[in-house]
Amino acid sequence: MKQPRKATIQVQGATITILPHGTHDFICLTDIAKFKNPDHPDDVIRNWLRSRSTVEFLGVWERLNNTEFNPVEFDGIRMQTGLNSFVLTPKQWIEKTGAVGIRSSAGRYGGTYAHKDIAFEFASWVSVEFKLYLIKEFQRLKEEEASAKSLEWNFQRILAKVNYRIHTDAIKEHLLPPVLTKAQTTAIYASEADLLNMALFGTTAAEWRRANPKLDGNLRDHATLEQLVVLSNLESINAVLIHQGVERSLRLMQLNGVAIVQMHSLIGSTTMKRLAGAVAKQPPLRKP
Repeated sequence: MKQPRKATIQVQGATITILPHGTHDFICLTDIAKFKNPDHPDDVIRNWLRSRSTVEFLGVWERLNNTEFNPVEFDGIRMQTGLNSFVLTPKQWIEKTGAVGIRSSAGRYGGTYAHKDIAFEFASWVSVEFKLYLIKEFQRLKEEEASAKSLEWNFQRILAKVNYRIHTDAIKEHLLPPVLTKAQTTAIYASEADLLNMALFGTTAAEWRRANPKLDGNLRDHATLEQLVVLSNLESINAVLIHQGVERSLRLMQLNGVAIVQMHSLIGSTTMKRLAGAVAKQPPLRKP
């Protein structure tokens, strides 16, 4: 299974790990705890969890964000807070209440992680000053990620449109019968776009949308850099095949074969990696 891509930030000399989980960011509580006690960070987290205010905060967060949260177990835990014998570990909290705001695991990305809302609360308990620096560095990271994503999106869209004019001119000249309505013309263009989608992605735009209702944008917005390079090439090849009068089903077969060969060549290519790195270093494109 592919591991999530982690990020790190430096906060007052401490390295804090951040892992994406779905659409949210989880910050490593273990790393934060090391700022207070480098030798026994787990003890710091357990002491924080013993606090009644902490338990109540976690309970409110889970009720707001987790439909599977177990309120009965939560009430039992809350009643024990304040007792000298009360001990609560992250795993106990997760297993008893079905909490989703905290994650605890072993392995390469082992440690205790929490949703950023909870992580900021924990950081405040460790040190108010540390929390403020943590928020500042986290926001800086998110701004850099947003800038890089916007730059990559602009690059991908420009690359995908490199041969757009050639492609559409070929469609006009060879596939559009005379005196078509605007709706008919649009349908033919959409049909040719989906021919390329099928050749490269194995699905049409509509099928992709039905399979991914929660994602923003369209199929090509979520393509990799390698796929968009191949897509640009397929547009040129398809234009040539249209000019040659090659029947649609044969064009699809030929384009699919080209897509497979080119993707095999590009995946893992050091040149593509350098290109992606160069794009990431460029200043953001300004909208006209």
